[in-house]
Amino acid sequence: MCSIIGCCGTGVGYEELKGALEKTHSRGPDASRIVNTGNGWLGFNRLSIMGLTEEGMQPFVLNQISLVCNGEIYGFRPIKEGLKAQGYNFVSDSDCEILPAMYLEYGTDMFRMLDAEYALILYDAEKNKYIAARDPIGIRPLYYGVRDDGTYVFASEPKNILPLAKKVMPFPPGHYFEDGVFVKYRDMSEVGQILPDGLDEISGKIRSLLIRGVRKRLDADAPVGFLLSGGLDSSLVCGIAAHLSEKPLETWAIGMDVDAIDLKYAREVARYIHSNHHEVIMTRQDVIDALETVIEMLGTYDITTIRASIGMYLVCKAIHETSDVRVILTGEISDEIFGYKYTDFAPNAEEFQREAEKRIREIHMYDVLRADRCISVNSLEARVPFGDLAFVEYCMAIDPELKMNRYGKGKYLLRKAFEKDGLIPDSILWREKAAFSDAVGHSMKDDLAAYAESCYTDEAYEAGILKYDHARPFTKESLLYRDIFEKYYPGQSEMVVDFWMPNRSWEGCDVTDPSARVLANYGASGV
Repeated sequence: MCSIIGCCGTGVGYEELKGALEKTHSRGPDASRIVNTGNGWLGFNRLSIMGLTEEGMQPFVLNQISLVCNGEIYGFRPIKEGLKAQGYNFVSDSDCEILPAMYLEYGTDMFRMLDAEYALILYDAEKNKYIAARDPIGIRPLYYGVRDDGTYVFASEPKNILPLAKKVMPFPPGHYFEDGVFVKYRDMSEVGQILPDGLDEISGKIRSLLIRGVRKRLDADAPVGFLLSGGLDSSLVCGIAAHLSEKPLETWAIGMDVDAIDLKYAREVARYIHSNHHEVIMTRQDVIDALETVIEMLGTYDITTIRASIGMYLVCKAIHETSDVRVILTGEISDEIFGYKYTDFAPNAEEFQREAEKRIREIHMYDVLRADRCISVNSLEARVPFGDLAFVEYCMAIDPELKMNRYGKGKYLLRKAFEKDGLIPDSILWREKAAFSDAVGHSMKDDLAAYAESCYTDEAYEAGILKYDHARPFTKESLLYRDIFEKYYPGQSEMVVDFWMPNRSWEGCDVTDPSARVLANYGASGV
């Protein structure tokens, strides 16, 4: 990852902006630079992934355009060659160096053209304006605030903006900002027309698009590693990558010391694909000790995001401390498309589709946020093959009647797409889903709930929840998380729309905890 910041006016001094940018030094520990645009500032913390030389350092400046970008631009080389033919010159191998030239050629139409995970801020000196933009899913983070004088501030994380503006909000994915207006250029949750494709055609397209998505994300000038939980999604990413790679993968898994569920399945996959596999074991004390750090790092109070982040943070910390890996491939964004355990209770296909659209629209506040922060705080870069734009666009348009669990097995279409490849063991391909925060060990959730119980009497809990009107806590655990969140992000709860929960309006989903363990269909997920 990298971190970016842009202040769109002259009311902030250099030292003040430098201090704000330094709050995300871990996102880009290799180098930092701040430039005065003449009407504000652009700042950049670099994590070198593509184009490792000094020439790849940002901000990039071309003619009257200055630009900072945290992103990966897939397929940038053909675009670069086309721009060269139009007379543009480039000095580095960085994928992001093409962006100022693209803006000069195409203006804001460039954002619709990008196959990328990115957040960027640019200053057009000729027009004396700032433009900011974010990828359509929101895989790369971007936030904004408005100062009392009306100046906009954009940055990678809320902690960059808090010293400069009173209110912080997430930059909407699939939008660009220009002249004080957020303009939607692509919405991955909008499906224009449901496709008529049958099972065989769907299987072929899911397979080819996901393989293509993984292949793109193996392109890096820095070492690449993989998170391998032993679940379907991360196992498929690893299985595809192992098939495409000439040397063994570096894979990592984490679990509790007393009752880890996923570790045995991760070992099975690792043996099958012949990866160099690494295990990280965590204890109850590790979990409790990491809790406040994780909430401060995340900038959320959401229960399931925090639970799932503890294991992910600790395994990424181990990767950072014990290896030279800089890029991590993960399995996020499959559930939003193909379904969770709770979507088995969807009353009909229309409701299933609406839920998928909602989850894709909001994922930047939940699982994508978790992956970004857990990985970037450890000076690594996340890449998410299931978030490939072509893959998401196609899968969202599949007939939801076919995506619903009519087969006695969730995510049937994804499983069927790879049933003949032998990329991962059949036992993993058809394994029941277990959520990451449960599968690292059921004791972790129980330990957190017990710890929260020890922090509040019943009277203190009843009084404590009344402090909050938006997203009011409803358990002692959720109150503990909210109180810690407010310590670091006072009054900023609207950065997250609400708690991630199953659709409680559906029969079978009226639960008081986001864990799949409370659902009647959890079954073999916990073994």
